[in-house]
Amino acid sequence: MPTAIQVSEAASLALHSMVYIAGSGHDQVTVREISQIGQFSQAHLSKVLQRLVKAGFLESSRGPKGGFRLARPAGEISLLQIYENIEGPIETQLCMNGSKQGVCPFERCILSDLPQRLTSEFRAFLDSKRLSDYE
Repeated sequence: MPTAIQVSEAASLALHSMVYIAGSGHDQVTVREISQIGQFSQAHLSKVLQRLVKAGFLESSRGPKGGFRLARPAGEISLLQIYENIEGPIETQLCMNGSKQGVCPFERCILSDLPQRLTSEFRAFLDSKRLSDYE
């Protein structure tokens, strides 16, 4: 079902996993644990978590007692930082017609300023939330 805000599976995995890790109360969390809780693909989740390690959001350790933990305090990591690490910077599109320029072909956009407002509110929401808000 279509929604006004589209979030990719990778971004969803990243956001949900980071919130889970921050609020878990465990020293480390395994891919298996996160995938079971969220009913996520372990293979895709592993790739996303490795991207978050490379970006400096997570630390990982191997072995039977290995797993993932936050690399920085939860209060220093916003949902926007996580989202943009996976998706790239959020850009405001002037029109939802799908053109690369984002410019409405009509003199007045049929959606007025709705695309800008939705994008701005979505970005502001993600920026206002820290992982510590979910602990």
